[in-house]
Amino acid sequence: MHRVLAQVLATLAGAIVVAAPGGGFAQPAPDPDQVQLGRLHYSGGGDWYGDPSSLPNLLSEFERRTGIDCAEHDTAIKATDPGLERLPFVYMTGHGNVMLTADEEAALRGWLERGGFLWCDDNYGLDSSFRRMVKRLFPEEELRLVAADHPIYHSFYDLTGVPKIHKHDGKPPQGWGLFRDGRLVIFYTYESDIGDGIEDADVHKDPPDKREAAMKMAINVFYYALTRARTAS
Repeated sequence: MHRVLAQVLATLAGAIVVAAPGGGFAQPAPDPDQVQLGRLHYSGGGDWYGDPSSLPNLLSEFERRTGIDCAEHDTAIKATDPGLERLPFVYMTGHGNVMLTADEEAALRGWLERGGFLWCDDNYGLDSSFRRMVKRLFPEEELRLVAADHPIYHSFYDLTGVPKIHKHDGKPPQGWGLFRDGRLVIFYTYESDIGDGIEDADVHKDPPDKREAAMKMAINVFYYALTRARTAS
């Protein structure tokens, strides 16, 4: 674990994250000895700030379960913010429209191609807009289902796939991915709502087994993003 922590801290050393306005998110100066988690601040009217307690809860549980020191709060960040380059992992969510400027699209694509990892969790109603965004980022690629034997489902916990947390349209939960040169660079959880499942317990009143299933999936994604080989799956 100490080797993993050293690798993570080396990746994050010297990070300078520019605060994004709004959303009520704490924006302290990043501690280079702590793992940082970014939340993508996008335009278009969608609630990029949805499930505000989810990521602080993930950071707290990730630190408790893995022993890796984490920041207390996630950091809201736009794709053109200079601090993006030092973040290995960025999360996005919402219910509605996603819009990126041409500069933001170029910056996000470049970051992903240089080793960044984006996890999008559909909070319900994000699907069509997110898929359009991905197609603009990588018009030559297609999202495809991530097989159950992929390392993202086995990075920390041994899982069978994406858990079903909230009903949404009643469809089975799915994990979609976009791959570049064999490397998973975008992971998309659909018809699941992991973010709702890791919110404070009194927000959605989810039963403990659902909350634990959501947290295990979130920890796996985070752990995978921090420890995966930069040129592997």
